[in-house]
Formats: sequence, C-alpha cells, structure tokens
Amino acid sequence: MSKIFFGFALADSMFNGDCTIRRRKLPVDQVAERVAAGVESCCNPSHAATIAAMRAKFNLDVSIPTTPPRVSVGVGDSIIVMGVRGLPRLTDRHEYTNEEVANATFEFSEYTVIG
Repeated sequence: MSKIFFGFALADSMFNGDCTIRRRKLPVDQVAERVAAGVESCCNPSHAATIAAMRAKFNLDVSIPTTPPRVSVGVGDSIIVMGVRGLPRLTDRHEYTNEEVANATFEFSEYTVIG
C-alpha cells in the first residue's frame, strides 16, 4: 500500500536508493481530498505558524507530530509539499497576521516515486 506524506520541504535522505520522481502541481481541492483520506505529516513543531496559516487560508488540517517521523519514500509513495512565498520569518512572535497570510502565495506540489 502506498503512503502519502505531507511537508514543507524535501530531503535527499527521504528517498530509498536510486529512483525516478514525478513532480506535478496540485490544486487545493486535490490536496484537501488527500489530506482527508489521511497523510503522514513530516512537519515539526517549528512549522506551527505555517500550519496555522494553511488551516486559516485553506481549511486543511495536518497534524504536527511531537517528533517528526523518519520518512522513507519508495516506489508508489508520494510527498505533498506546500511551498510558501511572502511570509516573513518569525523572529519576535509566534504567528502570522491575517494580512500576511492573505498576501502570501501558497503552492502545492506532489512528488511521486515512479521507479
């Protein structure tokens, strides 16, 4: 059975050996379907403000595990990655303003190991 992970970045160590990866943009409705069906979160507690922004903007609820899982992506598995542009680094506070979230650009991509 294939797994679907959700996170904000990719790391080379996530992939098992040599593989071919297909990347495609996902519209929010398809992301919502996959999240509702169940994804394994690769997020960590430092992503709390970004997850909150995603919940506010798209009503997507992805958990924040206490300890991020060790991700091992094999053939048939995929990772949905949310890329965000325009949100400032939070250095002196712990959440984004509604205006910051409204002005940011969010994009979702799915990386699937096909071979």
